[in-house]
Amino acid sequence: MSRTESKLSRRNFLKSSALAGGGLMISFSWLVSCNSKREEALGLPEEWFELNGFLKIGDNGLVTIMAPNPEFGQNVTTSLPMIIGEELDVDWNKVIVEQAKFNTDVFTRQFAGGSQSVRQGWVNGLREAGAAAKYMLKEAAAKQWGVSASDITTKEGVLSHVASGNSAGYGEMASLAVGIEIPETLELKKPSELTLVGTARKNVRGKDIVTGKPMFGIDYEEEGMLIAMIIHPPAFGMRLKSFDATTAKQMSGIKEVFTITSFPNDEPRGYFSTDAFTETVVVVGNTTWEVMQAKKAVRVEWEQSPAIQITTAGFGGTQQVTVPAGLENSTDHYRLMQQMAARPGRIERRDGNPEAAFKKAAKVIERTYTAPFLAHNAMEPMNFFARVTDDMVHLAGPLQAPEFAEQAVANRLGVPLEKVDIKMTRMGGGFGRRAYDHYVVEAALISRHMKAPVKLVYTREDDMTNGIYRPSYHATYRAALDENNNLIAFHAKAGGIPESPLHANRFPAGAVENYLAESWQIDSNITVGAFRAPRSNFIAGAEQSFLDEVAEAAGKDPIEFRLELLKRARENPVGDRNDYEADRYAGVLELVREKSNWDQPEEGVSRGVSAYFCHNSYVAHVLDVEMEGGEPRVKKVTCAVDCGIVINPLAATNMVEGAVVDGIGHSLYSYLTFNNGATEQNNFNRYRMIRHSEAPETIDVHFVKNDIAPTGLGEPPFPPVFAAVANALYKATGKRHYNQPYMVQQQISLG
Repeated sequence: MSRTESKLSRRNFLKSSALAGGGLMISFSWLVSCNSKREEALGLPEEWFELNGFLKIGDNGLVTIMAPNPEFGQNVTTSLPMIIGEELDVDWNKVIVEQAKFNTDVFTRQFAGGSQSVRQGWVNGLREAGAAAKYMLKEAAAKQWGVSASDITTKEGVLSHVASGNSAGYGEMASLAVGIEIPETLELKKPSELTLVGTARKNVRGKDIVTGKPMFGIDYEEEGMLIAMIIHPPAFGMRLKSFDATTAKQMSGIKEVFTITSFPNDEPRGYFSTDAFTETVVVVGNTTWEVMQAKKAVRVEWEQSPAIQITTAGFGGTQQVTVPAGLENSTDHYRLMQQMAARPGRIERRDGNPEAAFKKAAKVIERTYTAPFLAHNAMEPMNFFARVTDDMVHLAGPLQAPEFAEQAVANRLGVPLEKVDIKMTRMGGGFGRRAYDHYVVEAALISRHMKAPVKLVYTREDDMTNGIYRPSYHATYRAALDENNNLIAFHAKAGGIPESPLHANRFPAGAVENYLAESWQIDSNITVGAFRAPRSNFIAGAEQSFLDEVAEAAGKDPIEFRLELLKRARENPVGDRNDYEADRYAGVLELVREKSNWDQPEEGVSRGVSAYFCHNSYVAHVLDVEMEGGEPRVKKVTCAVDCGIVINPLAATNMVEGAVVDGIGHSLYSYLTFNNGATEQNNFNRYRMIRHSEAPETIDVHFVKNDIAPTGLGEPPFPPVFAAVANALYKATGKRHYNQPYMVQQQISLG
């Protein structure tokens, strides 16, 4: 066994107490949202507590984990409890997992985003929680049997002492373990000793999901609950001037029509308090249908907004954000991006003398790539429940960042944090959209005004025209080859509206002697935010498409070309700021080359490769495509992933498969354009999503086996899909694709 210093203080970890009817409960600071019911098959203990943030062991051996991490499809409800169960040596069939409320007094991290759930869970308390419970159970058994705890073994919820022949289930020792003090260090398993982690386990909520059991925010109801919807300006750069709700108020089921201000422009906002339309008209009534009809009857007059400065509080402190005036157009966006790309940018990294290297180059390749705004379009429409009383603010709904939302609601309503109670539901998709809290604040303001419980519901049109979007991006790459077709210089220059996608220290930085990275950005009043693998979701496609073209110009196989560069980065790296490990990067390329039979494609199949590092993980894809009637048909995608130790291979494979389908759809079809500040796509009849029939016939996922602590997985498989698609299309059609989406003719000038 290996020893590790426990990272859990007595405040945020150990809080043992007796349970009614016998048992042990251990408070610990970092768990996951879980919801499973094994009681039906196993029977409940006679009595036990069900408290948020506690690991409970019942007198019949059942183990319950109630934990806070939000769930929106990553299946952390299954994977993270496995980490605890591993160190506890519990019988997985006797584990119950349940969703906890948001509670900052107990939990130190309640957030779903950045592909951090498993990664943070592994190092921030989950293993210690299971190990501590096992330690206490062994100590209790040792005292009961008069033996040394070090001679007691545990397996699947049973304590055994071979020499004396004693054995007992965890439930028999749970009450005796109460009060046993946990040492400063805990024994944690070595990777070679893992028995539960690394085994495929089905989603513990799978049956509830497929049978339609209410568990999503849109399902949430309370007695006396009203329905609310908002009317926001029809275009970015506009604001409310006046409204007339005379007709709407007379319609059946309508309670009231009024205005709210989510975030006053003269007050600082939180990091996730992004909202372009802070003043909106609200319609409240008895049913969704009645409110939708009344919205159409409200007569609203809008006016253009002036430019404003707002203060936001980010992870690195406060900053001033400029929100310009005007009604923006996609044609202007691309023209402005071309102009910015032609000017010197902000230098983010310089190695060697790239200018001189380009001048003496035998061959220079230069290409420009663009991508449009994208909408998240989570399948469950945005919604949130609020019941605001004089004593408490009760909230319930789908949310990725409850801690930020709690703070935003408390600040806006002027109440203490302890007066805000959040019940988290399962999310019908998130992808970054539900990290933002404006809709939570809106629901709370509406409930306070109505003095009644209210569920705020967005229509699809409300969400698609109200932000928050993936930014629009632009990148120009240049590569210099010498007379022997060696890459001697590389120049990346990238920007966007309103941010740059550049990652200056990622591959091929560190692999080229002369390297230059520049960035730029253009202010906009269109709200943007985190979108699955922020920035990487564009720059990976541009970079990896360009590397394929450079490899072709050099007369080299695209995988071998990348491996040569990675060999240089490993053996003789340039600079010391490279944020990737060349060995692991090369490892996924070698694995995908092997598993895809790269050198022997099927007849009639064209294939493209791409590999990328982000969120601490490495992913490579080989995508096989056939053209049918002028349209691409993805036959197979072979994936190689290095995300460290894989907790649940079944859940991990599902995440990779989902990312692949998502990436194919966005690369081929999805885009959002603006005309005088208004989105030109406001529902799925105009915003193209991938269809079931367009998903790959086969997705073959392989994981690199190593003993590295788990790293991100929800986002890393997504970015490299874009270039794998583009590179395969080139092989199939002879045409390079530089502007996303590849298969939709946009009505905008890309220059």
